[in-house]
Amino acid sequence: QVQLVESGVGLVQAGGSLRLSCAASARTSSSYVMAWFRQAPGKEREFVAAISWRGISINYADSVKGRFTISRDNAKNTVYLQMNSLKPEDTAVYYCTADLGVFLHTRRNDYEYWGQGTQVTVSS
Repeated sequence: QVQLVESGVGLVQAGGSLRLSCAASARTSSSYVMAWFRQAPGKEREFVAAISWRGISINYADSVKGRFTISRDNAKNTVYLQMNSLKPEDTAVYYCTADLGVFLHTRRNDYEYWGQGTQVTVSS
């Protein structure tokens, strides 16, 4: 099992930056993919970024490419999401998720473990 706890709740102005962190308590020796999703009010939860166990493979949603960077530190069991050039449309609850596998899934249903979510608000 993998338990996930996000941190980095933030209110930032458009054009600003914010970094989210997600600490994993993994009761497994297996490798796992980690990812970020987000959900804006009244919208479906959508894929943001995913990273493989060793950090070699990374995938981003088109809407965040060039602005967001996902990274991980396995020694700390933590994944990060650095968000730059934030826009009001980035406002959402951001969720950390993990999957005991190797594929960088982009569908919500492909991930088994989820954090509680953290609010990011970007003001215009």
